[in-house]
Amino acid sequence: MKKHIPNSITCCNLISGCIATGFAFAGNIKVALLFIIIGAVFDFFDGMLARLLNVSSPIGKELDSLADVITFGLAPSTIIFSQLHVMSYPTFLEPLRDYLPYAAFIMAAFSALRLAKFNLDERQSLGFIGLPTPANALFWGSLLVGVGEKLETRPWALYFILAGVLISSWLLVSEIPMFALKFKHWSFKGNEVKYLFLITCCPLVVIFGISSFAIIIAWYVILSAIVKQSPTQQ
Repeated sequence: MKKHIPNSITCCNLISGCIATGFAFAGNIKVALLFIIIGAVFDFFDGMLARLLNVSSPIGKELDSLADVITFGLAPSTIIFSQLHVMSYPTFLEPLRDYLPYAAFIMAAFSALRLAKFNLDERQSLGFIGLPTPANALFWGSLLVGVGEKLETRPWALYFILAGVLISSWLLVSEIPMFALKFKHWSFKGNEVKYLFLITCCPLVVIFGISSFAIIIAWYVILSAIVKQSPTQQ
């Protein structure tokens, strides 16, 4: 019985992603973000339970990736898709209003590619190579929930979002080393970057609220690019 517990939790992650996608298609991106976060919680606990119960399996690993494609790939792409439908378009792009939103799903494809690479890349045991899909999903969800209404009336915002989709897609499969919040020990020495990141996140949450998560993810990428710490040395 216990061997099925982690996979059941993974399926809850997948279902959360499906629900998030449904709400995003309906234009309710706040609830969509909520279910992405719920999916992230399930994603955290399925791996932890598999290790605690000593029931890790190849099928669990593959199922986890499939669930992540939905929750952290398709769901945030659908949030962007819905946002692109309600935005103000420059006059010369107005004829493309019914077609340009589908560009959001480029990010879903790159999310799937990133997860496939992660399963095969043995360098990512302690850190990451490229932007993790949950971080990317949280970035877009919190950004559009926080400032989406303000972006709707600004024609330049269309270029910002389309460029952001391309940049996110590149970051997902890039070779940029990114640190993980995994601690071998709790002393400051050797964990300077992680403690700096955590300390700076606290005031951002207080000041910017839900939008702070987008800022935090952007700061995470910038800090990772600055330190360029090998994931095998973290």
